[in-house]
Amino acid sequence: MVNRGRRERFLSGGGGDSEEQLNSSLLVLAAKTTYRKDPLNHFHKYTGGWNISNPHYWASVAYTAVPFFFIGAIWFVVFGISLTLICLCFCCCRKEPYGYSRIAYALSLILLTLFTIAAIVGCVVLYTGQGKYHSSSMSTLEYVVQQADTTSENLRNVSQYLAAAKQINVDQVFLPSNVQSDIDLIQNKINSSANILSSQTQDNSHKIKNVIESVRLALIVLSAVMLLLTFLGFVFSIFGMQFLVYLLVIAGWILVTATFILCGIFLLLHNVTGDTCVAMSQWVENPTAHTALDDILPCVDNATAQETLTKSKEVTSQLINLMNTVITNISNNNLPPNVAPFYYNQSGPPVPNLCNPFNPDLTDRACTPGEVDLSNVTQVWSGYVCETSGNGVCVTKGRLTRDMYSQMSAGVNVSYGLYKYGPFLVNLEDCTFVRETFTDINGRYCPGLRKYSQWIYIGLVMVATAVMLSLLFWVIYGRERRHRVYTKEHMPHHPAGFQADK
Repeated sequence: MVNRGRRERFLSGGGGDSEEQLNSSLLVLAAKTTYRKDPLNHFHKYTGGWNISNPHYWASVAYTAVPFFFIGAIWFVVFGISLTLICLCFCCCRKEPYGYSRIAYALSLILLTLFTIAAIVGCVVLYTGQGKYHSSSMSTLEYVVQQADTTSENLRNVSQYLAAAKQINVDQVFLPSNVQSDIDLIQNKINSSANILSSQTQDNSHKIKNVIESVRLALIVLSAVMLLLTFLGFVFSIFGMQFLVYLLVIAGWILVTATFILCGIFLLLHNVTGDTCVAMSQWVENPTAHTALDDILPCVDNATAQETLTKSKEVTSQLINLMNTVITNISNNNLPPNVAPFYYNQSGPPVPNLCNPFNPDLTDRACTPGEVDLSNVTQVWSGYVCETSGNGVCVTKGRLTRDMYSQMSAGVNVSYGLYKYGPFLVNLEDCTFVRETFTDINGRYCPGLRKYSQWIYIGLVMVATAVMLSLLFWVIYGRERRHRVYTKEHMPHHPAGFQADK
């Protein structure tokens, strides 16, 4: 199956590959960690690797949480039947309590206290873990969006520099018409890539953010309700408010079931988080392969990146050649007055040429002596500007008029801007920006995500188990307390084996 994310990898018309070609280049990520039983495929092992667009992946990872779903179901059924039987016995076979064991009474009180403390500790762990997990996951999400936005912004900046290059003219000399036409074509592709990259990342981030916020709210509500339930159950049990205890037991029966289900859900999320981190780590080693990670942060199409890089080099070289042509043929040429407007009384030392960083085949070129680098050429050229009269003729020594200097400076700014974005465009070719993003996530964010998701998982297990046992001992302790009160009131001389408080 070729998922939507892999199709959208070809962001601007570069997606002409067939499905067979895509599948042949598909890299299976986190194959070992995702090798689990798949209930959608007759419980055979899942071999598709990390892929959040594949229902078989979710089914296989959800299968790891089945024990908690099973425990929740057993608890709901068994305790529900027990409550029903207790209610029937209480209503139909009511007997007066008699005798009590001091040991049973003390033991039930001690265990009730311990389980109450354990439930409180579990709630604290759960609340703390969800807070840290939320902070860590939101930081990770914001980082991914920031990386995508930065890349999109840089692409748009390149597009703007190319658009500005079309307007550059020095003494009425423009870029060749074929270069201007090529700029129009590549601009459309650049803007398309930038828009798709930004919109897809934003859409994915909104979906993930909604899930994170929903999970956070559910965990906060659960921890608060369980804490209140535990406290009230303990207090009502101690003071013998049996009717209120029974009401809390019914509420706790449902809440414990829900907590066990949440345990399973968060174990699923914990496993998905671990799978994602492993997948990112493996993708970094194979950054040009098509993978399911395209659903999170897609690469810019290689063909568009290569074409943009080539065109930016070509435009930079053409602009520099244009300015050097004007310098050589007009500014540094002592022309006679009858060739106006190319004659403007230019005089003095010759203006140095601008260093072209590219050869005619667009390979890197070293500057020769006498050429000036892009980074400081405007400062150098400012020393060759003359003062002009009203008709644009130099009245002082110099070979550049103020207007020519302004036009050439604009050309230099555009050339330098395109040249500066060269390394960025090179990084787009091999998806370096995505590789760096996933490397940072794996190194900086994944440890925290794994750690705090485990905190939540542990906190949920503690709360579910402790409250479940607390419910049982609310009933047991209530029975022992009722027997104790009855014994003290009606059986001052009770049989051996039972003791009354003095």
